[in-house]
Amino acid sequence: MAIKATTRKPLKGNDRSHALNTSKRARKLNLQVVRLEDGTKVRMSVREKRTLNKGSKISA
Repeated sequence: MAIKATTRKPLKGNDRSHALNTSKRARKLNLQVVRLEDGTKVRMSVREKRTLNKGSKISA
């Protein structure tokens, strides 16, 4: 089981048709399971993963 390491939540809003009908929708995050150097598994968004890789210069 991976630990959830992000505090981000899905964006919520409405889908609008051309006839202006509305229905609720949620734009979900792109969560990935990443194994850290110490062996722990962490669920984080791809944006956070890219930020970690940029700072450490190590591909995760």
